[in-house]
Amino acid sequence: MKIEQNRVGTDDVPVDTTRRALLKAGGGLVIGFTWLAGSKAMAFAKPIPQPGDAAMARADGSPAFAPNAFVRIGSDGSIRLVMPEVEMGQGAYTGQATLLGEELGVDLDQITLEHAPPSEELYALEIQGSQNTGGSNTIRGCWDLLRQAGAVARSMLVGAAAKRWGVPADQCRVERGVVHHDASRRTLTFGQVAGDASHQPVPDKPALLSAKTFRLIGRSLRRIDTPPKTDGSATFGIDVRVPGMKVAAVAMSPVVGGKVAHLDDRKARAIDGVVDVVVLDDVVAVTAGDYWTAHKAVAALQIRWDSGTGAKISSDALFAELAEASRTGTARTGKEIGAGTKAGGKTVEAVYESPMLAHATMEPQNAVIWVKPGSCEIWVGTQVPTRVVAAAAAATGLPPEQILVHNHYIGGGFGRRLEVDSVAQAVAIAKRVSYPIKLVWSREQDLARDFFRPPYHDHLVATLDSKGYPATWRHRVTSDTVLDRWSPADMPKDGVDPDALDGAAEPPYSIPALKVEWVRHDLPKAVKIGWWRGVGATHNLFPVESFIDELAHAAGQDPLAYRRALLAQNPRARGVLDLAATKFGWDKSLDKVDGLRIGRGVALGTSMGTLICAILEVGVTAQGEVRLRRAVAVADCGQVVNPNTVEAQLQGGLVFGLSAALWGEATLKAGAIEQGNFHDYRVLRMHETPRIEAYTVPSTESPTGIGEPPTAISAPALANAVFAATGVRIRKLPIARADLAAGAAARGQVVI
Repeated sequence: MKIEQNRVGTDDVPVDTTRRALLKAGGGLVIGFTWLAGSKAMAFAKPIPQPGDAAMARADGSPAFAPNAFVRIGSDGSIRLVMPEVEMGQGAYTGQATLLGEELGVDLDQITLEHAPPSEELYALEIQGSQNTGGSNTIRGCWDLLRQAGAVARSMLVGAAAKRWGVPADQCRVERGVVHHDASRRTLTFGQVAGDASHQPVPDKPALLSAKTFRLIGRSLRRIDTPPKTDGSATFGIDVRVPGMKVAAVAMSPVVGGKVAHLDDRKARAIDGVVDVVVLDDVVAVTAGDYWTAHKAVAALQIRWDSGTGAKISSDALFAELAEASRTGTARTGKEIGAGTKAGGKTVEAVYESPMLAHATMEPQNAVIWVKPGSCEIWVGTQVPTRVVAAAAAATGLPPEQILVHNHYIGGGFGRRLEVDSVAQAVAIAKRVSYPIKLVWSREQDLARDFFRPPYHDHLVATLDSKGYPATWRHRVTSDTVLDRWSPADMPKDGVDPDALDGAAEPPYSIPALKVEWVRHDLPKAVKIGWWRGVGATHNLFPVESFIDELAHAAGQDPLAYRRALLAQNPRARGVLDLAATKFGWDKSLDKVDGLRIGRGVALGTSMGTLICAILEVGVTAQGEVRLRRAVAVADCGQVVNPNTVEAQLQGGLVFGLSAALWGEATLKAGAIEQGNFHDYRVLRMHETPRIEAYTVPSTESPTGIGEPPTAISAPALANAVFAATGVRIRKLPIARADLAAGAAARGQVVI
């Protein structure tokens, strides 16, 4: 497998930014493509030629064989995959190459990867409706698409070889890019028949290989992006340099929504190496030859900010307003089954709160922009290339076809790079200077100007039947809506945001009477909200699975046995639960450890089409510190394409979710985000991470999502384990050390 690194962009190499030169330069991670306007008929799972694909192939240098938007084969036998999904650490490169290589009859070392150009027409996946990488959709969205693309190409290549030999195509086979006719011992390489193959008829329904014949799918293959990330040759957006480039650092209002009221930039301009000071409505930028000079100059700016109404915003006020909206707002029903009459048994009621969460990616926001007369060139790592084009076109006034985007590795996305605010800001700065700029936000600015997962208020009430099981269940979610902000056209006509109820409206358990409703409560416009890894389920599984535990406790039953009884009509979910219990050894007694209260917790749910179960063992000190001891995660995610990747995602997702449950909270005080870096927006350190065992249920079903489900299941499993250890029920995240210490004191333990 080869990922071509375009060396255009180093200080000692001149840059030819013509469209043909960029395409010829090699493309890989930073290949440039122009926007192709035209039909919006999506390619989706149709790898046959679509409107616009021929034009894209011409722009790509007219390779000898380009049967669809994804496959490019040259007369020299070179094979390129134009990937619809980008790499941000989730294994997207390896997964997409595996799907194509399986059906095309080649191995990963024979494929060169390129990012797809911005084109909704050709590269929008049906499952998400636009060209973006998110929602754990890479494998499940490409499962049919790229396999069909490979099968189409294989069929046409074999057909060309068979025609040349005068033999039936079904007597030929493909191995490592070579067509074989075993009876006559003749062979032809893909390169030798590429030209002829382009004239073969395109099959409408290409025959896909059966799972029994898979060579690549299901094997633990090495990730192809590991070597360049290990040896430092991988180019992330923040690594880009182009000749003549200056680096821009910015000052932004400490209060959300603040504007520049007055500026004295004399001290900043006096610093050696400063080139320009650019003033926008809400930001002041300094450009210099390097970041640290620009950063030092920003610190020397004397700015008076107009905070506007933003200074009145606080987290306490936001949660108070959510609680009031839950009591008095208009509730829209998302799901209702059963009569809803009380069973006459015990009533259990609880309120849960989930905080705003930041993405806190390792790579802060950045972009390199070069605005010239008649064009705008962008180097960036983005999950949404077409939105980058649209943002740049809006900022420059240029038509989309004059915007050139080079996409790169992303140093962590988690939904943050579904936004294009930093690109728009960089373009606005670059418009005012005559040279290319690299905008880099500091870590503190990245946290302060995030598009946060919104806060939530959940009110749950259940009545139990004579056996202690829920006869009625009512769940009211109160929140803002990310969907209506990010894609208003996708908001259902009934006004119910499906994301707000994801993981709540369809619990896996049998409950006779269930009602799940949503109260919309818009946050102040200055508070930007966005998708966060796990999206709706990452919020809803916490109250749902915690409340199931509360019901089990109220019924005096073991929480795992309680769930198992409620899954009598859902054998697939029960199978996941049982496998997790077996691997964990739920029936075995827990070891006692001096100084620790030991407990274990279980949580089960569905996220991104995947059934996911996590069981955690924790120890809690008398001071309220949580020690993560062991974790078992089981996923039923359909056909596993690469077991290595799935295991890594289960492990990484748990670490991400556990970090958020323990420390994740972005708080506003007087309109400013209080957290600034990883010292006060904590993530698990290596020595704090538990031993994680990851398992999957064998399946031949189509793949479902895997990157986000473990994040969504982490918080309830942890909260339930903490309750088992301490008797303190966690209804508000992140987990408060003081509450656990108070619980220890109530049990007569000494708290230091």
